[in-house]
Amino acid sequence: MIRTPSVDVLVIGAGAAGMMCAVEAGKRGRSVLVVDHADAPGEKIRISGGGRCNFTNLGCSPKNFLSQNPRFAISALARYTQHDFIALVDRHRIAWHEKTLGQLFCDGSAKQIIAMLTEEMERAGAVLRLSTAIDDIVRTEEGFDVRLSGRDVRCTSLVVASGGKSIPKMGATGLAYDIAERFGLAVVPPRPALVPLTFGPAMLARLSPLAGIAVEEAEVGHGKTRFREAVLFTHRGLSGPAVLQISSYWRDGEDIVVSLAPGVNVLEGLRAARARHGRQAVQTVLAEILPKRLAQAIVEAEGITGNLADCSDKVLARIDQAVSAWRIRPEGTEGWRTAEVTLGGVDTAGLDQQTMAAKAVPGLFFVGEAVDVTGWLGGYNFQWAWSSGWAAGQAA
Repeated sequence: MIRTPSVDVLVIGAGAAGMMCAVEAGKRGRSVLVVDHADAPGEKIRISGGGRCNFTNLGCSPKNFLSQNPRFAISALARYTQHDFIALVDRHRIAWHEKTLGQLFCDGSAKQIIAMLTEEMERAGAVLRLSTAIDDIVRTEEGFDVRLSGRDVRCTSLVVASGGKSIPKMGATGLAYDIAERFGLAVVPPRPALVPLTFGPAMLARLSPLAGIAVEEAEVGHGKTRFREAVLFTHRGLSGPAVLQISSYWRDGEDIVVSLAPGVNVLEGLRAARARHGRQAVQTVLAEILPKRLAQAIVEAEGITGNLADCSDKVLARIDQAVSAWRIRPEGTEGWRTAEVTLGGVDTAGLDQQTMAAKAVPGLFFVGEAVDVTGWLGGYNFQWAWSSGWAAGQAA
C-alpha cells in the first residue's frame, strides 16, 4: 500500500502572503509545502512599483484599509508592523529609499524581495513546488487531502494565499473564493480596485485630446474621502494615483469631484488678472496653474470667447467651478486587466482576526488579497500580505 505524503502546512499561493506564512510556520518547526500554478514565485512582487517593489509604507495603519469590518485588520497589522518588515529587508542588506507619502521602494530590483523570501523559506525548511495546479480539496478528520496536479498530499493546516482576481495576465483567478464557498464561508463580491476610471463617448470626445496630460497635484474626492496626488488624462478616461485611490470608494452611477488646482483661489486669481491685464486671454492666465492644453480645453468647454475684460464675475465663477470642483460621473473602470488589487473577498466575519483561521473549519486559513481587506495605493497592500501571512504562520 502506497501512503499519501503528508505535511503539517500546505500553502496555496507563492505570493507575498503565502511565502511570509510559510516562513513563519517553518520557523515553528512545522513541515511546510508551498504550491503555485505559476512557474515562478512572487510574480506580483516582481512587477510592482515599476519593478522596484513598493514593499510597505511608513505611515501604515488600519485607517488605510477598506473592509466591511474595518477593525478586522487591526490585530495583524499591530503584531507585524511595517517596521518589522523593514528590519527583515535590512537584515538581507537590501537598499531602499522613501518616496512621497511614506512609500518605500527597493533601490534595485523587486527581485531582491522575492529572493529574500525564498531564502527565508529555504532556511525555515519550507518546500516550494511551482507549476502545480489544485485539482481537488477534501476535508478529513485530520485535516485535508489535496490533489496537486494529479498527486495527493495530506495536510493538517491549509492556507489559501492565492490572491484575488486583479491582473489576470499574471495568472490571477477566483480560486480562493471557490475554496471559501466550498467550505461554507461567505464571500464579499469582488470588484476591481486601484484601477483607472473610464467615461462614456460624449465625455471622451472632450477628454481624449488631453490624453497624456498630467496634473502633478490634484485632489479627487468621493463623498467625504479625498486624495491629493497626481491625475493623468488617458484615452479612456482618468488615471494617476489620486484616481486609482478614489476608485476603491467609487460605485457605479456616482460622481467624483476633481480639483485641478487644490489650494489655489482660482476665482480671485482671475479677478486680479482681469484688473491688471484685462486684454489677456483667459486660457493664458489658467495656463499659469494648469498645463496649457488643459487650460485651453476648459475655456473651450465653457464656451468662453474674448479676453478677461469681457468676462463677468459670473463667467469667472464658472471657470473656477470647472477647475476647482469639476463634478464628473465615470461610466466604469478599466476592470481586472489593470486593477492593482481586489476589493472584497473572503468575508472577515467568518475568520479569526488573530490567526486568519476560518472559525467554522478548523485548520483552514485565508490570507492576503484573498480576504476582504484592501489597502490604499502606496505599499499598504503588501504590508497586509506580510502581516496577515505572519499571523497565519503563528497558528497554522
